[in-house]
Order: sequence, then C-alpha cells, then structure tokens
Amino acid sequence: MAPKNALYPGSFDPVTSGHINIIERGAQLFDEVVVAVAVNSAKKPLFTIEERVDLLKASLTHLTNVKVVSFDGLLVDYLKNNDLHFVIRGLRAISDFEYEFQIAHLNKRLDKEMDTVFMMTSEEYFYVSSSIVRELASFGGDIHGLVPRPVEEALIKKFKKIG
Repeated sequence: MAPKNALYPGSFDPVTSGHINIIERGAQLFDEVVVAVAVNSAKKPLFTIEERVDLLKASLTHLTNVKVVSFDGLLVDYLKNNDLHFVIRGLRAISDFEYEFQIAHLNKRLDKEMDTVFMMTSEEYFYVSSSIVRELASFGGDIHGLVPRPVEEALIKKFKKIG
C-alpha cells in the first residue's frame, strides 16, 4: 500500500495550540504530515515566513513524521508537485466549515486526485485563533497555553520591540 501523506496548510501567524492539536492528530492518521506555511499577499503578517517556519519547527520537535515547509502559489500546484493527495483542514465553528467547504470543492475541481480531511479542533481550543492570540499578546494578556512555549516567548519579545 502506498504511503498516505497529507498537507496541512495555513498562515500560522502565529501557530496556536489548536493548530498543534490538529497536527498531532493528523500525524496519527497519516504516515507523514507536511505543514505548509503559506505566503498570503493579502495579509500583513506579524512574523516573517522564516520566523513562522522556525516557530513551527521548534513547536513540533516531538513529532518525527511531521515536516515544515513554506510555499507560495496555489495549494493544488504544491500538492501535484510534491505527490500529495490529502489536505488536512481544522474546523472550530460552523463558519469555518462553510468557508472550508467551498475551498475544498474548488480545490477538488482543480485537482480531481486530492481530498480534504476535515478535523474538529479539540474543545479546549475551539475559541483560539491566531488573530485573537495576536491581539491578546499585543495588550500584554496571558497567552500561556494558547500557543506553544516557543511562540509565547516570540510573541512577548515581538511586542516588547513594537511597544
């Protein structure tokens, strides 16, 4: 049987404990999970692409079947170029599903070989988003447990520089 590898794309600005939860669970389902940090020209990120890749790597050292990369362009092109056929998407709420459902069908139209696997985040993280974490951190709020330790340290340092 061919190995089953999956791609988990996102901007991860910053990676949250909810993201880590999805990655850990995906790593149990697939032989390998490629976490792909996307360059999104429509967003102005807090962390550079290199910083986001490094923070993910530092947060995922306990998972041997996960690798972290960055990519720019269409998701389906990355999948085709890397012989990947599964995409993992995390869901927190109904609104996430509506958006992800549309994207999954568009991607399937562009690449009939790919499939999207939706995973519900664990209930302790369903309210956590990167934007909420960024805002909380910008005001010096307690982000412990909402993000992995390397990310917590990087956010504190980043907002000390900005502030």
